[in-house]
Amino acid sequence: MKILIISHMYPSTFNDVSGIFVHHQARELIKIGCEVKVVSPVPLAVFPITLLSSKWKAYLEIPKSNIIDGIEVYYPRYICFPKGYFFEYSGYFMYLGIRKIVDKIYKQYKFDLIQAHVALPDGYATMCFNKRYKKPLIVTVHGQDLQHTLYRNKKARESLRQVFLIADKIITVSSKLRDIALNAFPFCNDKIFVINNGIPIEAITRNECQSRDGCKRKTIISVSFLTPAKGIDLNLKAISVLIKKYPSIKYVVIGDGLEMEKLKRLIIDLGLNGCVEFLGQLDHNETMKKIAESDIFSLPSWNEGFGVVYLEAMAFGKPVIACAGEGITDVIEHGKNGFLVKPKDVEDLVKTIDYILSNPEECKKIGKLAQQTVIENYTWKKNAERTLTIYEEVVQNAK
Repeated sequence: MKILIISHMYPSTFNDVSGIFVHHQARELIKIGCEVKVVSPVPLAVFPITLLSSKWKAYLEIPKSNIIDGIEVYYPRYICFPKGYFFEYSGYFMYLGIRKIVDKIYKQYKFDLIQAHVALPDGYATMCFNKRYKKPLIVTVHGQDLQHTLYRNKKARESLRQVFLIADKIITVSSKLRDIALNAFPFCNDKIFVINNGIPIEAITRNECQSRDGCKRKTIISVSFLTPAKGIDLNLKAISVLIKKYPSIKYVVIGDGLEMEKLKRLIIDLGLNGCVEFLGQLDHNETMKKIAESDIFSLPSWNEGFGVVYLEAMAFGKPVIACAGEGITDVIEHGKNGFLVKPKDVEDLVKTIDYILSNPEECKKIGKLAQQTVIENYTWKKNAERTLTIYEEVVQNAK
């Protein structure tokens, strides 16, 4: 089966971890017999924007195409405005920017279906090709569509509606997202499925779970973009309470974002100098090593579509703290293979971390069950197998 993936989220010279989950899925699809090519549209960087932003200047350096782990990836440019201006029209702009390369690919590679990752802009652009080539369209929703775009404005909501109406199947990465989709667009009930993201199993074996029993200084770690919804400030406030009981506690934050300076000021206000370390954005392998070296993974994010990083921490046998009601609740069962706290509740977070630190043997068992949960059910191999069943169904129905 020949698959064309269209996803603006994909590793590139600009960011080698962006959309890494799409790449992992593509690799596993190839392993189980699919052929895959990828079109990853890139914002068109032009003067004078390139002078004002290092990010936009970096877009210029992305090659027109590349081969990553044997997968052909194309990076056509499309018109995209800074700060999300005119985002409701981004799907059509993307279609105009990528149609020549997709036409060229199709002449040599008669794909059986197209999979778009996110509905707007990628799914909307793909919808135009769906009409053109009469090929099935599968849209995978990761969170942005249903947690932000849906509420952006009427035009953006209408664009989502059109994509969901045309798509042959819709995959959401969590039950939370499926429920939001059905509430907004009840007509898609018969074609929406939940297939949770996974992790590459080799990541577990490459960085074996490291024992921290002999280490007196306990380390809590978070990995995320630094935005308000990720709850890094909640961790800091909780640690400011816990440090009185656990004076050797250490908190490590991996990631970058607009909240960095605000969080650093909060550290000073809370008197946490010396026990908090910001490492910035690290490559994926280095991030995995840091998680393996930690004792607790805490990311009390209160607006999370799913969160692959939770799986990664669980795979290393770490007690993981997440928020109740978010996408990861498909995986974590509170008190059995992880912990779920109330959103935006510092007191509940303090109690949970205190429990983990006070009950090391019990939490070691919880960590082992977390690891078992991931290995048995949440690898990219499992994800690809489930996705392939959807592919086979839509291709068969299209004949």
